[in-house]
Amino acid sequence: MDPALKTMIENMPEKTGKSLEEWKKILKKKSFEKHSEGVKYLKSEYNVTHGFANTIVTLSKEEDNTSEDLVESQYKGKEELIPIYEELIKYLKTLGSDVTITPKKGSVSIIRKRQFVLIKPATKTRIDLGLKIKDKPIANRLESSGPFGTMCTHRVRISELSEIDNELKAWILEAYEKSK
Repeated sequence: MDPALKTMIENMPEKTGKSLEEWKKILKKKSFEKHSEGVKYLKSEYNVTHGFANTIVTLSKEEDNTSEDLVESQYKGKEELIPIYEELIKYLKTLGSDVTITPKKGSVSIIRKRQFVLIKPATKTRIDLGLKIKDKPIANRLESSGPFGTMCTHRVRISELSEIDNELKAWILEAYEKSK
């Protein structure tokens, strides 16, 4: 399990008043069609922060899957993208101890107080990296969010390790800094 996620789960009782297992029981009694409905419920009914609510809902839906299982299934048939994914995660972990890596069924959310990066294997040869950088102009590699909609403000398409360069890292850092 990712160390940041493990820490978040360990801190859950203190920060939210309940353990992950207790939250799973509460959510099991409800049946939300959309992920966002469960997050909204936990935030409004229990005053759970967005980061914890998102993680609780994600983990309650995917009870039988570990973080590693979720990532592995995302990259099945797209194995050549794994080094790119791993390099992105390696860099993201250097940003701070407040970074939470939350794998979902089709993507990986990177959260500080809220999501600031989304990693999604888009094709067999490309990862789409969603960034949330408010008021940042679109230019060259830094495209509009496209398929990410309002979850992100920008998208960068990555097909090679060399594309994880200083320019991309600066954008990721900017998204992290603006997610305080």
